[in-house]
Amino acid sequence: MSEFLSAMAAGWNSKLIVESWSYGSPIATSVGLAVAARHTCGRHVCVVPDERSRLGYIKAMEEAGTVSSTAVIVGEAEEVMEGLHDVDFLVLDLKRKDFDRVLRCAKLNHDGAVLACKNACHRGISGFRWHGVLEKGTRVVRSLFLPVGQGLHVAHAGANSGSVRTKKCPSRWIKYIDHRSGEEHVFRG
Repeated sequence: MSEFLSAMAAGWNSKLIVESWSYGSPIATSVGLAVAARHTCGRHVCVVPDERSRLGYIKAMEEAGTVSSTAVIVGEAEEVMEGLHDVDFLVLDLKRKDFDRVLRCAKLNHDGAVLACKNACHRGISGFRWHGVLEKGTRVVRSLFLPVGQGLHVAHAGANSGSVRTKKCPSRWIKYIDHRSGEEHVFRG
C-alpha cells in the first residue's frame, strides 16, 4: 500500500502532502510519501497527536534510512490543520480517534485534492461516506474502496468551480456498493 500511495502522490504532482501518524504505526507509507514529496519538489507534513509519537516518528524515519525534510507537527487536529492550506494529498489512519475532525478541518487545494484513509477494515465501517466527514460544500468527484492491506478508502475532491448542479445537468446517478453484501445500488441524486 505504501508504494501505491507514494505513486499516487507523485502522479498527482502533489505540492503539499499531509499524513497523520500515531506511535507504533508502520513507517513505510511515510517513507514513500517523503520520497514523493522530494520528486514533486513539494512539502511533506506529518501530524502526530503527542510528543511521544513525534519522537517515535523521527526515530523510525532515521532507522528506515530516510534523510527527511518532513515537518512533524504535534497537536490537536483542529489547530494543526488550520495552519495547513492548499493540501493536495491527505493520508489518514482510521485507527486515529479524531480522523473525522482532521478531515473536516483540512483546507484542501481549490484545484482539487486526493484523500486516502488507511485501515478502513479496522473500524468496521460499512458504507463509509465521505460527505459525512468532509467540510460542507466539498465536492467528491470519485471515491473507491480498495481491499489493500487493512483496506483503503480513496477519494478525489474536485475543484471548487461553483455549483455542482447546472440547468443542463439537473441531477446525477449515484452508485453505492454495500461492502458487506456486495450489492450495488444505483439511484438518482
